Parts: sequence; C-alpha cells; structure tokens
Amino acid sequence: MRNDQHVILYIDDDQDYLDAMREIVESEGYLMVEAHSAEEGLRVYRHEDPDLIVVDLMMEEVDAGTIFVKEVQAKGNTAPIYMLSSLGDTLTLTTDATAIGLTGVLQKPFDPVALLGVLRAQLKPAVS
Repeated sequence: MRNDQHVILYIDDDQDYLDAMREIVESEGYLMVEAHSAEEGLRVYRHEDPDLIVVDLMMEEVDAGTIFVKEVQAKGNTAPIYMLSSLGDTLTLTTDATAIGLTGVLQKPFDPVALLGVLRAQLKPAVS
C-alpha cells in the first residue's frame, strides 16, 4: 500500500490492455504499476511490494506468466495473484490454479465489473 492506496501490479506485453486496466483500477482509487514482461515484472514486484498481482499468461514466451508466478512464490509472495488469459474458462477447467500459486484466473478480454468485484473482494478498504 502506498499513500493509503492499494498497489496492483499488472504484467502484460500489450499496451492497450495495460492502458485499459489502468483506467479501470485507478478510477476506483487503486494505484496500478505495470510491467511489459515477466522479467520486468519481477523487478517491479521487488520494488513495489504490490497488494495484488494480475499477470498475462502468454507474453514474450508462451508460459511467461506461469514462470513469473513460480518465481514470486519462491520469494515468499503473499499477495493474491490472478492469471489473465484468453484461454480463460478453458484454463480454469484444465489447470489447478492453486497448485501453481494462483488465487484465480480471469478471462481476457477482462470484464470491468468482474475485475472490480475481484479487487473489492481481495483488497480491504484502506483504514484512515
């Protein structure tokens, strides 16, 4: 948390998705930090200590998102992690999300209402 705002790290190699996510989450009072690759995501993660992480499954490599999740879990991550994937429901049906360290899977393109529901459920309001 920074200045009473929850910090959300979003990792995606598609700038359009990054921009759309920023508009949605910041309009609700959250602070978003971004990364364009799993490697950059690890650097931002170490610097920002986010309250919640959203990571795209397929970026510079097919499983870059999964590799990122394994890396931060090995570092003792406690923030909820959501995988964003165009595979969405198929990924949920074929993968045990918790086994790889995920809190859940979100469909890409994301539904703003569903996304905000997840954020509200996972991030308690800041205490003033």
